[in-house]
Amino acid sequence: MRFLLDTHLVLWASGQSDRLPRVVRELLDDSSNTFVFSVASIWETAIKHALKRADFVDDPVSVRNSLFDVGYVELPIIGAHAAAVANLPLIHRDPFDRLLVAQAIVEGITLLTADPVLARYPAPVRLV
Repeated sequence: MRFLLDTHLVLWASGQSDRLPRVVRELLDDSSNTFVFSVASIWETAIKHALKRADFVDDPVSVRNSLFDVGYVELPIIGAHAAAVANLPLIHRDPFDRLLVAQAIVEGITLLTADPVLARYPAPVRLV
């Protein structure tokens, strides 16, 4: 199965954080699963890192490289993803999170998130 990680899970997975939920660790241990990270997460990390946000201390280049090092696949942003955002109900206001939901819908991939608000979307989103 393919899983798209939300931005916080990307940060926790790239740094081997103890904040990474146990269920995600179990999914990672299953070699039949493929893990994907979005360019939107790297973009969000770059912006919030530059703003010195306390929850975005990791350098986005290092985050991206560490994800590649462990075999994650990068999902680019395409026009269909951006256009699909227009069809989403306004459940979550964060544009990066809305784009992740749209990517999950367009790509037919399950978005894993630790955000209960994001998990309210009628989309392939799984709260972990």
